[in-house]
Amino acid sequence: MSTYNERMQLIVREYRDAGGRWPATAKDIAAWAIQTKRWQQQPSSVIAQCADHVARAMREEYITDPQGRRVRAKHVAIIDKDGEQLPLWADIRTAPREHMELAFQQRRHQIIGDCRHLKADVDSYNDNANTGPAIQMIFDFTLDLEELGRADAA
Repeated sequence: MSTYNERMQLIVREYRDAGGRWPATAKDIAAWAIQTKRWQQQPSSVIAQCADHVARAMREEYITDPQGRRVRAKHVAIIDKDGEQLPLWADIRTAPREHMELAFQQRRHQIIGDCRHLKADVDSYNDNANTGPAIQMIFDFTLDLEELGRADAA
């Protein structure tokens, strides 16, 4: 039995094998998958889809704090409850410290994971497909953050 993600990856391969435009948008592939009946929405996925949309909207809600900084209003912390991972959302203005500490810690881990994957991708491209000078990535963001801080203050 394959996972849902594996089934989605198979649809992408079938789209490409069928001569679909490539590079493609996810919408192009989705439209093709629905049209060719490779994907149909299940009733149980309606709630999951709505939850994804709600989470995306919360993730994109920003406020201006009293110091004039634009900050994310809603923050998610993933907790384990009865052996299941449960994403709990809270508002930065009213959330308990424990929630925010966990949410910030988890976001930092996500960033580190993204950097790790980016490094592997760049290294692989440089080693296997790059015909020019190696693409260099700098993972020290100190100067970037200072520059962005100056731009925000201006």
